[in-house]
Amino acid sequence: MSRVGIGYDVHRLVEGRPLILGGVEIEHERGLAGHSDADVLTHAIIDALLGAAALGDIGEHFPDTDPRYAGADSIGLLEATVALLAARGFAPANVDTTVVLERPRLVPHKEPIRTRLAAVLGLEAGAVSVKATRGEELGFVGRGEGVAAMAVATVIFTQT
Repeated sequence: MSRVGIGYDVHRLVEGRPLILGGVEIEHERGLAGHSDADVLTHAIIDALLGAAALGDIGEHFPDTDPRYAGADSIGLLEATVALLAARGFAPANVDTTVVLERPRLVPHKEPIRTRLAAVLGLEAGAVSVKATRGEELGFVGRGEGVAAMAVATVIFTQT
């Protein structure tokens, strides 16, 4: 049996923070604001996985009101999510993502992001897709105010 889930996240770009996407720090003059490291891509994947397994959302498991998650590494949260899924008999099968940002260009970073995410998800790199698009100067992304990410995840039920 397989199930599909959708995830979405958005964070503002601000001075003085690193830009982390999919667990990879990317050279940029601004980073993402948030309670954790604000990795929008990893957050969208977490929500997609939780949704596929009908286990709620990222805010229920890792609330931004909980000081334990202040500055948290989102890759660690993804690892915890994969473990939660495994405890319920689910395993990731594939993930398809899109990052929406005006700058910087993600082309040189897509493969390291894909490799990092695949390792954490326990998947071959071919089962993880990382795509990027621009806001074409429209809306908050187009004005360079923030970054959005979307993810679709398929999980399989591993228990018989």
